[in-house]
Amino acid sequence: MTNPHNPNTHSESHMADSSEEALLAAAPPTAMGGARRAVLRGLGVVLPPLLTIVVLIWAWNAIENYVLAPVESGIRHTLVWSLADIRDSVPQGALRDPLPELKDSSNQRGFTYQGLYYVPDPTGRRYLPGYVVQEVDNEIGAFGPGAVAPNSAKAYWDRYVQLRYMPRSVVVPVFLIVFLSLLYFLGRLFAGGIGRWFLSTFDATILRIPIVNKVYGSVKQITDFAFDDRQIEFNRVVAIQYPREGIWSLGFVTGNSMREISEAAGEPMLSVLMPTSPMPMTGFTVTVRRSEAIDLDLTIDEAIQFVVSCGVVVPPQQRVDGPTKELPSKAIMNGTGVNTSVAAR
Repeated sequence: MTNPHNPNTHSESHMADSSEEALLAAAPPTAMGGARRAVLRGLGVVLPPLLTIVVLIWAWNAIENYVLAPVESGIRHTLVWSLADIRDSVPQGALRDPLPELKDSSNQRGFTYQGLYYVPDPTGRRYLPGYVVQEVDNEIGAFGPGAVAPNSAKAYWDRYVQLRYMPRSVVVPVFLIVFLSLLYFLGRLFAGGIGRWFLSTFDATILRIPIVNKVYGSVKQITDFAFDDRQIEFNRVVAIQYPREGIWSLGFVTGNSMREISEAAGEPMLSVLMPTSPMPMTGFTVTVRRSEAIDLDLTIDEAIQFVVSCGVVVPPQQRVDGPTKELPSKAIMNGTGVNTSVAAR
């Protein structure tokens, strides 16, 4: 029987639990565990390109709905206003349709005027050229499987302009060329001089508006980090003990620190940008001794992925495969290396 007041009993129980955990860790993986790992690997392969496609589709839908559609609609309405030949009544001198009239259907006949044949629209109150109605009715499938015939003369002209002058095969390439050219010229305009001053004034004005400044400020931080030509060039990735000894954090070396700090410390100092998870663009700068920074075999992109994923995405060359084992390490104490590994008794 186990005596709860006997310290040797507690030690033996702890050793038994540790042995059991070691056996469980060393046990071969079950079929269920192997299937789960295979599914997770499959997700790791499929999700990056899938999410990339989803983000691109979302971006295009946003541009199409909020930029392309209003511009396209405005141009189409302008063309309809300038080209539409719609008559409210039969003009004098027009040759009425010679077909026999039916009772109460006098307004349903067409007429010929100045060499053009006009037909009544679906409402029966206006007339438009017959070739417009014929072309739209013949190409109704171009507007989608569920498209129906227009219900007015203006709607017929709108569809006609869309078919004849603004097909999607022409609108989308022209829009992309104009849109990218506009972005280029705006980028050149606001890169310096009065353009930069105007942009700074606009940002300052927006950031004074309550509620709006929170959203605008956050979005601007993300877009500046993603699209701007950042002047900060990261030289390499290092690990330093921060915020206290024994806790290691990743940082990006931006260059050598100030001369007076190096002279006061008696050795070269580094300026290190410490990114924060999961948004590495919101970081801070620290100055550390060069001897206290450990260079890591990581690229800048790999380090950013590690920070954004909160340590989940570890580069292949830095992974520790298999069960976790106690590794011999060196602790920095007063400039001397002290072995912190404990030998098994």
